[in-house]
Amino acid sequence: MTHTGPAARGRFITFEGIDGAGKSSQIAAAVATLRARGIEVAPSREPGGTPLGERLRELLLHEPMHIETEAMLMFAARREHLAGRILPALEAGRWVVCDRFSDATYAYQVGGRGLSRDKFAALEAWVHPGFQPDLTLVFDLPPGVAAARMAASGADPDRFEREQRDFFERVRHAYLERARGAPQRIRVIDADRAPELIRAEIEHLLAERFFA
Repeated sequence: MTHTGPAARGRFITFEGIDGAGKSSQIAAAVATLRARGIEVAPSREPGGTPLGERLRELLLHEPMHIETEAMLMFAARREHLAGRILPALEAGRWVVCDRFSDATYAYQVGGRGLSRDKFAALEAWVHPGFQPDLTLVFDLPPGVAAARMAASGADPDRFEREQRDFFERVRHAYLERARGAPQRIRVIDADRAPELIRAEIEHLLAERFFA
């Protein structure tokens, strides 16, 4: 269920996709587009977004752990993020543009790791019952292309980025499954294109959804 509320309340937009899909530069462009319209925007990310969330991010990205521990820590960071940053910003009329939210947990922990869907659903219902982003953009890219981009970047990979290609295939399919289940909220973006084409599509989607 997409969140609705008073007209003064801000909007919550999330960007999703496998590692290497090119979200970061497009998030910056979307934030700039919204600010050019006079909107106050609070960019954020998951896991993270708060001091505690950033400490949990370091554990999640670098420390080996049981799959259920991983999922619960993701949602613990999310609960803190909601309470400390997302919900206060929305209530104050600011828009939140976030790099990942619960769709990522579904894709990576359920799709990639094999976490029970029932356990994911229970955590989601506990941490943010009835609350979802107003718009989610899933950057869809073949894992082989994403892996080549990551290798070319020269960045030191975290423990998720070091996973094998079949892991990312499962993550990709889980994202697309999630999108099919929420077509009004989730829009799939073909990320295997020139950045300027992707940016133009995102600007169109934002205008269509929020400013038409």
